[in-house]
Amino acid sequence: MPASLPTTARALIVGGGVVGCSVAYHLAKLGWREIVLLEQGKIGGGTTWHAAGLIGRLRTSNSMTVINKYTAELYARLEAETGVPTGWRKCGSLIVGRSSDRMIQLRRTAAVARVFGVEAELISPQRVQELWPLLRVDDIQGGVWLPDDGRVIPVQVALALAAGARQQGVQIVEGVRVMGLKSKVQSTASSQRRIAGVVTDQGEIEAEHVVLCGGMWTRQLALDVGLHIPLWPVEHHYIVSEPVAGVHEDLPVGRDPDLMIYFRPEQGGIMLGAFQKEAKPWPVERVPADFSFQLLEPDWPTYQQPLAAGKHLIPALQTAKWETFVNGPESFTPDNNFILGETALPGCWV
Repeated sequence: MPASLPTTARALIVGGGVVGCSVAYHLAKLGWREIVLLEQGKIGGGTTWHAAGLIGRLRTSNSMTVINKYTAELYARLEAETGVPTGWRKCGSLIVGRSSDRMIQLRRTAAVARVFGVEAELISPQRVQELWPLLRVDDIQGGVWLPDDGRVIPVQVALALAAGARQQGVQIVEGVRVMGLKSKVQSTASSQRRIAGVVTDQGEIEAEHVVLCGGMWTRQLALDVGLHIPLWPVEHHYIVSEPVAGVHEDLPVGRDPDLMIYFRPEQGGIMLGAFQKEAKPWPVERVPADFSFQLLEPDWPTYQQPLAAGKHLIPALQTAKWETFVNGPESFTPDNNFILGETALPGCWV
């Protein structure tokens, strides 16, 4: 067993993406010690490295909005604390509406934002175009402007959180694959089992608590001990154009829910992403262990509708060339909400 791999931990975190590094960072901030984070590849792999990096403050519940507001504030100050840049840019975000029904929803969005303490402004099509001059607004009825939203470079956020965790004593070990979970009987008086640790490709580690932050690998790890975590990897696509005249990095993040697309500047070009009505699951029985900084093959046929929508909203894209097609699998749940908390196996958390 390598000297760098501990034999025991109070809290053992599986996965070194943004979520795993955040759990390590915050547990240490809360005063926990003997925290170990294991990453099978390098910090920031999995889904984190290819994520779009959109940071919004408003959600449909007050509790989630509080979390998102805290997240934006944390990312804004993390570089000063850790010395690692996150790429945080407070560029604001813009949501446009194309129908009277959508505008009713956006008015509610603006009202809810104010109740939750998030600055939001209902704006006209003219103001939409002032904020994003390349947009076609003749068929837009208005929008909502959220000036405190922004964006980050996700892999940099993971590295900054990891640095902050290390500064507080967390042991982070890369290049260690967790092969399975260990459990044990809680006591002689009960047949109830609880988590006991993990088995890795470099030895076993006993742990009081194990936190599964492995993204799309979490489901198969949990299945090995009889836990059913409803996660499945689904293809998520975005494309990035060549540099486009008039695009600069301070343009806001944009969303068009009627066309089901989002967009933002990316190194002088335009990133165009989408969430489609019919998702495309990744038909794989077990996610390969080495699928860490990899992508799936570009799927232009599936992306024709979002591409057409993007060209309609941003006419400059009609003649632009596309330099990058990102097809990265992400974990989705049945109701698209987070799964957080202790599992049916005491001491095992997701």
